[in-house]
Amino acid sequence: MALELRQQLKLTQQLIMTPQLQMAIKLLQLSRLELLDTIRQELEENPALEEIHDVGADEQSNGQEDISAVEQPSTGEVTIEEKLHDDIDWSNYLDEYNTPGRIHFETENRDTPRFESFIARKESLKDHLLWQFLMTKPTKKEEEIASLIVGNLNKDGYLDVPIEEIAQISQSESEKVEQVLFRMQEFDPVGVCARNLSECLLIQAKHLGFDNTIVTEIIANHLSELEKKNYKTICKSLKVSMDEVVSAVNVIKGLEPKPGRQFSEDTPQYINPDIYVYKFETDFVIMLNDDGMPKLRVNSFFKKSISRGKKISGEAEDYIQEKMRSAAWLIKSIHQRQKTIYKVMESILRFQRRFFEKGIAHLKPMVLRDVAQDIGMHESTISRVTTNKYAYTPQGIFELKYFFNSSIKRGQGDTIASASVQEKIRQIILSENPKKPYSDDKISKLLKEENIHIARRTVAKYREMLKVLPSNKRKQI
Repeated sequence: MALELRQQLKLTQQLIMTPQLQMAIKLLQLSRLELLDTIRQELEENPALEEIHDVGADEQSNGQEDISAVEQPSTGEVTIEEKLHDDIDWSNYLDEYNTPGRIHFETENRDTPRFESFIARKESLKDHLLWQFLMTKPTKKEEEIASLIVGNLNKDGYLDVPIEEIAQISQSESEKVEQVLFRMQEFDPVGVCARNLSECLLIQAKHLGFDNTIVTEIIANHLSELEKKNYKTICKSLKVSMDEVVSAVNVIKGLEPKPGRQFSEDTPQYINPDIYVYKFETDFVIMLNDDGMPKLRVNSFFKKSISRGKKISGEAEDYIQEKMRSAAWLIKSIHQRQKTIYKVMESILRFQRRFFEKGIAHLKPMVLRDVAQDIGMHESTISRVTTNKYAYTPQGIFELKYFFNSSIKRGQGDTIASASVQEKIRQIILSENPKKPYSDDKISKLLKEENIHIARRTVAKYREMLKVLPSNKRKQI
C-alpha cells in the first residue's frame, strides 16, 4: 500500500475563548474587593494603564482656550472707604489684640515622633496577662512558665496543653507550673487560663462569692443536665426547690464562657454593596456603587508613540500594542461587568417588586432561568453575576443569590418562596410562649392553617438554618 499526501477541505465549528472573553468572565465573577485588588495589580504591571485622579482637570485644560477667547468685562479698582469714629477706646483695643503670644522657635532638626507611632493597636490577651504577671515580681523561672502558659492559650482564653507538657518544656516540676497557673487564673479577665468550661465557670463563681453553693454544685456536677434544661433532675439530685435551681441558673447565665473573647484580634468585615436600590416617591431607583472604584484610561504617552509614526523596533512595537490592548480590554470588561449587574438588578426588581415594597414575607419563588430569559443572557452568566454581589435595598442588605430560591406549593395551588416560609417560622417562634415553646410538629400544623404544607423534618431543617434551638432548649422557667 503506497503512502501519499492529499489535501482535503473540512468545515468544523469550534468554540474559541478569546483573551477578551476570558477576562470578561473572570471579572464578572469577582467580588468588589477582589475586583479592586485585580485593578491595583494591573495598574502595577501594565504601564499602558493609568488611573484618572482628577476628572475635572482635563476638562478644565481643554476648555481653557475657549474661556480665554470670551471677552471678559472690565472691572474697576475696588476701593474701601472707612471712617474712623472718635469714640473708639484705643487702649482696650491695643490691650486685647496687640498682646504678644507665646513665642515658639522651631528648628529643622527637631526630634519629633513619627506618625507611625500614633497608630492605635489593640492590646492582645498575651500582653495583658504578662503585664499583670510582671506586676507580681516573679522569678525568671516563673516568668518563663507564665510565658509558656500564655503562648498556649486559644482565642477563647483556654489552656490547650496539659500541665505535664509545660513542665517538661520549662524543665520544672508540675506543682510549680500549677502554682503559676492558679495565680494567673485570678487575673483579668476572670476565668482565663482555665482548662475546660467547668473550671472557667467555677473560677468566676468563686470570684463572685458563690463558692460552696448550689451554683458551684451545678457547674461541677450537672452541666449536662443544665444544657438540656433538665431542671427536675437537678432538683432531685441536689434536694433543693425549683426556685433555688432557677436562681442559680440565672447566675450561671451571667458568667462568661469565653473570657478571651474581648481580646479577639478578628476585625469585622463590613459589606460594601455593589448596587443600591432606593425608593423615590412611588418608584425605585437603581444606582451602581462607584465609590472607591478607580477610573481608568489608556496612557496618552503610549497612544502618541504609535500615532506619531516614528520608527520603533519590532519588539518594542509589539510590547506597546500588547499592553495597550490589555488595558483597553480591562476597561471594556469592567464597563461590561457594571452594565450586566445593573441589568440583572433591574430584572430582579421587576420580579420581586412586592419584596422591595413590603418585606421578606412577600418574596416570590424565582430561579436563574427567569432572569436569564428576561434579559437575554445565559444562566451561567446570571450565576456569575449574582455570586458575592450585594445589594442595598429598603429591606436591608442582601446578596443577589438571596432572591433566587425554591418554591413550596400551597393548598390552593399557588407557590411560596422558601425564604418566606423561613420568615413565617421565625415570626411564629418569636410570638410563642417562652414557658411553652412550639415543637416542630406544632409549627408544621400552624403553617398548614396558612395553606403552607411542609413536613416536620422540613420545619426542623429551616429552624436549624435560622440558628434556632429546639423547643426543649428554648423552654424557660
